[in-house]
Amino acid sequence: MKIDRKGCVLLARQYSQRAKSVSIQSSIQVPPNSRVFSLVQPTGKIHLGNYLGALRNWKEISNSDSPGTEFIFGTADLHSITIPYDPKELKQFRYEAIAGILSSGIDASKCTVYHQSSVPEHCELNWILTCLTSIGALNRMTQWKLKTKIEQNDSIFDDEIMGKTKAGLLCYPILQAADILLYKSTHVPVGDDQSQPLELCRDIANTFNNRFQSGFFPLPQTLLTPAKKILALRNPVKKMSKSDKDQSLSLYMTESPESIAKKIRKAQTDSIQGKIYFDPENRPGVSNLINIISGLTQKSIDDTVTDLEWIQDHKQLKDHVTDLIVEEFSESRHTFNQLMGDLAHIDRICQQGTEKARAIASQNIRDIKKLTGLD
Repeated sequence: MKIDRKGCVLLARQYSQRAKSVSIQSSIQVPPNSRVFSLVQPTGKIHLGNYLGALRNWKEISNSDSPGTEFIFGTADLHSITIPYDPKELKQFRYEAIAGILSSGIDASKCTVYHQSSVPEHCELNWILTCLTSIGALNRMTQWKLKTKIEQNDSIFDDEIMGKTKAGLLCYPILQAADILLYKSTHVPVGDDQSQPLELCRDIANTFNNRFQSGFFPLPQTLLTPAKKILALRNPVKKMSKSDKDQSLSLYMTESPESIAKKIRKAQTDSIQGKIYFDPENRPGVSNLINIISGLTQKSIDDTVTDLEWIQDHKQLKDHVTDLIVEEFSESRHTFNQLMGDLAHIDRICQQGTEKARAIASQNIRDIKKLTGLD
């Protein structure tokens, strides 16, 4: 990374779409006295991809034997308003996201669970870091281009693209960096699509440390989930999405066994008969189902395919996937419904989480202000 004499990231920095990271294994360990941080956007109902890609990993990390380690999880509700949204839906989705986190096995008594927007220090640090980050660095991020539906080689400096791109969407990686750095987080479990912003986060931390001649921010390490991206059931070339209006494409944590079975029966496969094998290019539907099994059983694709040698046809494959999902979600679905029946209980948990989060955030902001001359 190159930094100018005023501490700004120079345009020459190139960001890979997949940053260097550490994959989470079935037995997850983080060093003692770490601080693990991750948020999920409340943009829709919690689906299978969210569960395998985030929530289950949070549970396993928080259950690991790591003395002195703190765990901070919650909703990235400020990030969710970077795209068009309905305020009433957002309020509901915030509740559902917290219920999803808790019903996945996160213990609020030993983890901080809160809404990002309830801690104003996120926005305060966001502005300080925005003043240290170049537009060029943001332009090279891929997520804002995906959400704006433009090509990856397009640029914010194009007048037409600039006119239709909201500043919040372009600058969201800075807020994401502020989220992480506000708590001096050491480890961040994320999916593969967030590894690039984490690389920028480390660069921003370096920029701050160099600009203000301090080692204030640790460089957070990415814990990359082993689960591959779960694709839409009936269109297995696109990612399963919370915000997709066609709910037949996704499997939700709250669905009944009957609904899960119906959706899996209608999942796209192919006309190839005989042996089941993994080939995302030529057999995207079958490969997506294999990937789901791999994620649920926490086995490699190769081991999963070996385990499926008894499968003779697509019906057997779909029945097997259905059984695994129904079993995985049986307890969490019950807990989720209980939580959503007592929103006041969710509010109390989030209030307690906010108090714990602000205790850390407010002290760190005071220290940051001293370093930056804003005290």
